Amino acid sequence: MPKDLPLITTAPVVRRDAARNREALLRAAAELIESCGVDDLTTEAVAARAGVGKGTVFRRFGSREGLMASLLNHREEEWQASVISGPPPLGPGAPPMERLLAFGASRLRHHREQAALIEAAGTTWGENYAVLGFVSLHVRMLLSQLGVQGDLGYLATALVAPLGVPVLRQLMDAGGMSEAQVVAGWNDLVARVVAQPSATRSS
Repeated sequence: MPKDLPLITTAPVVRRDAARNREALLRAAAELIESCGVDDLTTEAVAARAGVGKGTVFRRFGSREGLMASLLNHREEEWQASVISGPPPLGPGAPPMERLLAFGASRLRHHREQAALIEAAGTTWGENYAVLGFVSLHVRMLLSQLGVQGDLGYLATALVAPLGVPVLRQLMDAGGMSEAQVVAGWNDLVARVVAQPSATRSS
């Protein structure tokens, strides 16, 4: 995996007590989401569970949306680590086609699991270009290893797009497709991209 992948940047260095409070708040938010869901999560409940004042939430994260975005950053970093150095086939060590298919299934599940959190973060998370850059570059690298011809940047972006939350909401929540059907459709798309070289525009 190239060393210049656009990973989410880590948080700036902060005082030890501030860092402790931040970790406690993130842990409290994650625990409360597990028990009550994202929609019912309040900053008051998070602060109480973490044993700090409500004002600490806003000093650390700026808003409820900022708290959600920070929790998403943490989970995204964990997912990216599994791509960079986790076990195959998502991580290194498997053939590129196996890694690409594993990426699609894993990214779909990750977005389904985090969909409510992504939506709760709103514009604070928004179109996170560091995340999009990471996944697109990873897919582009695998397409290159597979010998795919054409504009790999465009093809990688086109393959990543159907794994986004809005598209998954439309296909699965509104369209009634199962996870297995969406994964099968994405795998078919990948097979077509890999098997059929892109047409090049003649000059």
